[in-house]
Amino acid sequence: MSRRSSSGRLGPWENLSRRISSVAKIRATVRGDGVFMFGDSIAVQDGPALEQLVAAQTGTPVAVHDWSGQPASAGVDALADWSRKYGLPDRIVMAVGTNDIFAPAAFATEVEQAMKIAGPKRTVYWVNVHANRWGLSTAVQSADRANSALINKALDQAAARHPNLRVVRWSEFLSARSGQVTKYLRDGIHTTQPTGQRARNALIAQALGSAE
Repeated sequence: MSRRSSSGRLGPWENLSRRISSVAKIRATVRGDGVFMFGDSIAVQDGPALEQLVAAQTGTPVAVHDWSGQPASAGVDALADWSRKYGLPDRIVMAVGTNDIFAPAAFATEVEQAMKIAGPKRTVYWVNVHANRWGLSTAVQSADRANSALINKALDQAAARHPNLRVVRWSEFLSARSGQVTKYLRDGIHTTQPTGQRARNALIAQALGSAE
């Protein structure tokens, strides 16, 4: 179903590593008006530290559905499933989109679906993307950058339509440090530890902490 792009194809991801909160944790997060987070492999790696950071800064629980390789469509499907089964807290973090570089045209529709599920009274924090896999050819790296830009443009356009959509600007953070990207990324996508992980998690936690 993934349309071929010059970034390649999204391969099978359903059997890759994942971190999914227990039903008890999900229900407690709804009761405590905590945070739901839906993420990909970056979140699988960085999520435990982010949960600790958010809990320390806000005192609220975090329930996660982090699955390596999942595109936005799968994250939105999980959001819909949790909404039906458990209800939703007031804050939702969507840390998916990097795997949509393989079919960026479909991403905008997924954002709209997520906003429909969340409704106008909840705040959705969506982390924008940076992909530039420097271990691959220059042509693939160029496509990665172009497709990342398409995804981030779609996010910005959605944020202009939805006042309750907040873009967490990871891409801009890295662009402002173009000469130091290897300090924050180990392969052009995934964060280094601890420097990149801390930086990305801090942006997300700061966005959550600035909620009105």
